[in-house]
Amino acid sequence: MELKLKNVCKKYDDKDILIDINAHIKDRSAIAIIGPSGAGKSTLLRLLSLIETPDCGRICVNDNHLSEISPEEYYKKIGFVFQTHTLFPHLTVLRNITLILEKVHNKTVVEAKKIALDLLEHFELTEHIHKRAGQLSGGQSQRVSIVRSLAISPEVLFLDEPTSSLDPVLTQEVLKTIIKLKLDNMNFVIVTHEILFAKKAADYIIFMEEGRIVEMGDVSILDDPKTWELKQFLSNVFLW
Repeated sequence: MELKLKNVCKKYDDKDILIDINAHIKDRSAIAIIGPSGAGKSTLLRLLSLIETPDCGRICVNDNHLSEISPEEYYKKIGFVFQTHTLFPHLTVLRNITLILEKVHNKTVVEAKKIALDLLEHFELTEHIHKRAGQLSGGQSQRVSIVRSLAISPEVLFLDEPTSSLDPVLTQEVLKTIIKLKLDNMNFVIVTHEILFAKKAADYIIFMEEGRIVEMGDVSILDDPKTWELKQFLSNVFLW
């Protein structure tokens, strides 16, 4: 995928959240955005996914110039997984996936069911097909949320700290699913506080602090950070 950000800024209530963000990342398929709480990570992800718009600057995701495309058109091209799942609790796992395919993407009932069943099998979720979403564990719900986002064959999948509300065991379930995305060569951008996971799953790292990109590069920067800020952040994470 290709991401271009030029002079991007964002404020909430006159507080600077993102300050002069510039980046051009090309030919990467798995990008992890890391940094301390309040760094602006989730806000940047929401701008990349057009859930929100910048106060200034320009953003391009692949060939999509976000200032020139309607949100409705863009949302048909991307997937988004939130911190907590957004499944319909009263619907079955299967129906949670087929519904959007039929109603938004004009798939037939047969086509939608095949797409859903193939994905659920691929991600080892077939035993939950006929369960209502409200019966699933948090980890299972997030995994189904990921599958639902993949069902539309998105150009890019955006994941906003998908394990933040899960305990360690359930977290590992979800992280294994995301590792599978990498093995499938799926383009994704993830905000995560799981640094060891980022090291394993990503091929490019963006480190943010206080609304700015401080350091970015291949995943090797986690072993050999160039900036004091990233060194300090990693030392705090790993208690070096």
